[in-house]
Amino acid sequence: MKDKENNIVVRSKIKELCGEMSVAADFGDALNEEVLRIVKKAVERAKANGRKTVMPKDI
Repeated sequence: MKDKENNIVVRSKIKELCGEMSVAADFGDALNEEVLRIVKKAVERAKANGRKTVMPKDI
């Protein structure tokens, strides 16, 4: 993954979850970017609703 400081996703867990399927080298980077986008959006929603706690409903 490109920037280790922003890694949310663990590459070994991706491979474990995919089982016998091969995982492209850049799949982890793409998945990490998507997770970061989702979390940032959830944080924005929580703030907009006057909360300091991110909840499942923010996704």
